[in-house]
Amino acid sequence: MPSMTGFVDFNPEQDIPRLDGKVIFVTGGTAGLGKASIQALVKRGASHVYFTGRNAEAGNTLINEMKKTHPSVGLTFLEMDFLSLASVKKGCDSFVHDRLDLLMCNAGIMFKPPALSQDGYEATFATNHLAHALIIKKLLPTLLKTAETPNSDVRLISLTSEGWAGHPKEGVNFSTLQTTQNALFGKLTRYGQSKLANIVYTAEVARRHPQIMCASVHPGVVKTDLVNNLSLSEKALVYGANWLMGVTLMEEDQGCLSQLWVAAGARRDQLVNGAYYRPVGVQSNSGLDKIATSQEFATKLWTWTDDALAKAL
Repeated sequence: MPSMTGFVDFNPEQDIPRLDGKVIFVTGGTAGLGKASIQALVKRGASHVYFTGRNAEAGNTLINEMKKTHPSVGLTFLEMDFLSLASVKKGCDSFVHDRLDLLMCNAGIMFKPPALSQDGYEATFATNHLAHALIIKKLLPTLLKTAETPNSDVRLISLTSEGWAGHPKEGVNFSTLQTTQNALFGKLTRYGQSKLANIVYTAEVARRHPQIMCASVHPGVVKTDLVNNLSLSEKALVYGANWLMGVTLMEEDQGCLSQLWVAAGARRDQLVNGAYYRPVGVQSNSGLDKIATSQEFATKLWTWTDDALAKAL
């Protein structure tokens, strides 16, 4: 049982129950934590897995790899560019199942140069928050329908980061989100506000739709391209900040444990709907600040997001 003072001893191959008949959707599934999560979930018998990415070749490679050891599993790659809401919508339109048991919002970028998305929004926020908000919006009717079926256990998992604490004072600089926000410490605040949005938006989905078990998850610091491709100064910032918190660098098979535990390993009665979890299984809402737990801010983020998606589509 998780607690604020201890970690869950978790082995996916032993502790995730059978997932026969389950339909799963993972963003950013061609590499890193998304790929590792898909591999673990398929091993436990998931019926069909949709996964997104920008590289069709990488998607087909993963499908071929998984089919060699699990020929009966259904795998569908959805090509999406998260810097284009039209591309995200097109990918979601290719989801054809009438049930969805798990939506894992895993994809993300960090410390990228200043840029705008194709829809004119700051690129990190567009990728980490807006694209996932659109996916949630598009798939929500199927999630809710599935939650009505007997013995269902529908979950929404959003990956976030301890970097949420780098958000600007007001939480999100809404007034400048249609600029590159290239200010002093811009990399940190751009990333921080996007990761704060992941936490707050997921908690708001839980409040509005309590029949879906929702959680935001910090995976820890993992040796994926998200970290490997950083500059030396950026790596020093990430490693140093996490060293101060007692967090060590993990391999991908360890790094995916946090999201896998919340997504499938924990019993539903072990989870708090809308909560924020650190690795592995540590419910950490008490560590969030006033902005992250503000209902006024959550409503503002929800309304702004709805308006932005409506304008783009």
